[in-house]
Amino acid sequence: MMLPVARLMMRGTPQAAVGAAVSTLVPWLFWLGAAIAALVTLRRGLAPALPVIIAAALPAGWWWTQGDVIPLSSLLLVVLMAVVLRARLRWGEALIIGALAGAVMIQLGIFLPPGGAGPLLEQLRQGSPEVAAMLKEFSRQGMDTERLAGLMVSGVTGLVVLLAGVACLALARSWQAGLYNPGGFREEFHALRLAPRELALLVLLGVVGVLFGLPALGMLAWIPLLVAGIALVHGVIGVKGMNGLWLVAFYVLLITTWPMILIVLLAALIDSFADFRARLGRSD
Repeated sequence: MMLPVARLMMRGTPQAAVGAAVSTLVPWLFWLGAAIAALVTLRRGLAPALPVIIAAALPAGWWWTQGDVIPLSSLLLVVLMAVVLRARLRWGEALIIGALAGAVMIQLGIFLPPGGAGPLLEQLRQGSPEVAAMLKEFSRQGMDTERLAGLMVSGVTGLVVLLAGVACLALARSWQAGLYNPGGFREEFHALRLAPRELALLVLLGVVGVLFGLPALGMLAWIPLLVAGIALVHGVIGVKGMNGLWLVAFYVLLITTWPMILIVLLAALIDSFADFRARLGRSD
């Protein structure tokens, strides 16, 4: 649908730089600028893509000064994942690096609102007596409510940034396939699964987060597994030749129900060892 945009951007560095800068400057179009930067990075490499990345980073940096950290952090994450994906050709490794970088951003407090979480806590206390009572109970138990609120705000923002980065990377990869390898992205995404060593690395990151008091690692370490689970569903539906309405139903359940997310995570976990798509292909 947006392939003509990608074709225009790949005509030369000036077109891509202007497209990335304008897209990032327009409110709520930062994802398009990040996807353009990722496309150029995937196709040409980091060094040739630097003018495009810088062109997108300048308006994203301006948004940062206005209090919106999502455009610049999303751009940095998607470019990092694009570099890894281009070099290693492994979605699992790119996703793990993205989750790790997002966790570092959370721990550094990059996603905290200006002035910290204090003003937000005060608004919550004034707006809801129930929340005020709960916060008072937390304080009585010795919890640092401001730190807890800051961690929650940072975690949610970091989660949004990582998901946006993954979506931008997928969009850029689909553009690349559409321009230079039609059908390649569908085949690549349908085959996406975490290798056992990648799964072990995710578990290790979660353990490190618990042992060293780095909760951000646990907040984002499950995202690569979720993406692998989504790819598994796409792959199974593709192998079986099922109607596209199954995908619609799947995404509705995924967005609206927590149990569905847990099922997808469990399926991706088992698939790392069982490789359901290979088994289905042999049976067919």
